[in-house]
Amino acid sequence: MIVVDRIEGDRAVLVAGDESFSLPVALLPAGTREGDVLALVRDDAATVGRREDAAARLERLRKRTPQGPDSIDL
Repeated sequence: MIVVDRIEGDRAVLVAGDESFSLPVALLPAGTREGDVLALVRDDAATVGRREDAAARLERLRKRTPQGPDSIDL
């Protein structure tokens, strides 16, 4: 459970167990207020998509032809 302890300007102070941390308010769901309880969930479909995108980018980099003496070999 993550609780919005307070909002200080453009930062929100959140409490999870014995730990507190701050985030920009813009990263929170619209309308979030002090005292709200937030849920943190893992999005498996989005994770798979990001991993596939990263693998495709890495593969493209590996296939690139070196462009000169300063190019790196991946």
